[in-house]
Amino acid sequence: MRIPSTRALAHSSLVVAAAAALPLTLAAPAAHAAGITVTANGSTVTATTTSCQNGGNGSLLAAGQADFAQGRQMALSSGSVTWTGVSSGTYTAVVVCADGSTAGTQSVTVSASPTISATSSPLGGVRGGLGGGSEDYGTLTYAAGGTLVAAALVGGVWYLRRRRT
Repeated sequence: MRIPSTRALAHSSLVVAAAAALPLTLAAPAAHAAGITVTANGSTVTATTTSCQNGGNGSLLAAGQADFAQGRQMALSSGSVTWTGVSSGTYTAVVVCADGSTAGTQSVTVSASPTISATSSPLGGVRGGLGGGSEDYGTLTYAAGGTLVAAALVGGVWYLRRRRT
């Protein structure tokens, strides 16, 4: 049986230390190079960056979306992009500068329901079926409709009688 020398132990401990430090070394520049900060406040998600000097676009990708074009895209304004009305879930925010370089990608979890404003309801009430929902027509509308029906009947009878002769 051979006993390892102190030199071999020192060498192997350096390899182990370097192997342990490698993920930390690689992770530190990646975190710094991300270049974006993403926050979620209720149903609003905001991504901020200082990497894009000439503007750009942001995209909010839901689960199952992997491409920038598949997400909700918004233009970058003053170094930030904001998405409102985001439902609960985990999303990935991606910011691409105007020159085509990626400023960063970061995941964010939204835990609030989107707020629905009163202006999102349809104007004029709910309509369905033939003729729509309920609407109160005035006397003038009924009189004009009756006149048109009477004129159509008189015109039809006149046309048929004229054709017979």
